[in-house]
Amino acid sequence: MKPLLVLFSVLMFLSGCASQPDDSHRCGVVSGYLNPDLSQDLYRAIVTHLDGKPVISKPNYRLSPGEYTFTFAELISAPSLKVKLAARVPKDLVISVEANRRYHFAAKFNTDKRYRGNDSGFWQPVIWLEEEHECELPVK
Repeated sequence: MKPLLVLFSVLMFLSGCASQPDDSHRCGVVSGYLNPDLSQDLYRAIVTHLDGKPVISKPNYRLSPGEYTFTFAELISAPSLKVKLAARVPKDLVISVEANRRYHFAAKFNTDKRYRGNDSGFWQPVIWLEEEHECELPVK
């Protein structure tokens, strides 16, 4: 009976040591380093703000899962675009970041009509590619 009690005690101790994976370090990535497909009227964009706070644009934003509002400026260089500089305004896109996902952003040039003057409707920010990507936030 005593060996059984010892075995039971050891098993109880070891089960107390087992822990669940630490979800606090899980993350997803929002990226702008890939060149988007120009044949789909997709152009580069840069991030100017994240959740209303100014940021220095970088290729990847590693974030905890959740919703984030990104503000983008387009870098559309299409010769058919004839809008004034004042029409080239930044635009927001809310991205729901999930763990172990990568979201590639771009500026979608709307080619449904000719845009001229102060018409800022010529583009919108989009996620053009979403893929699996292992991600873990650094331990602080």
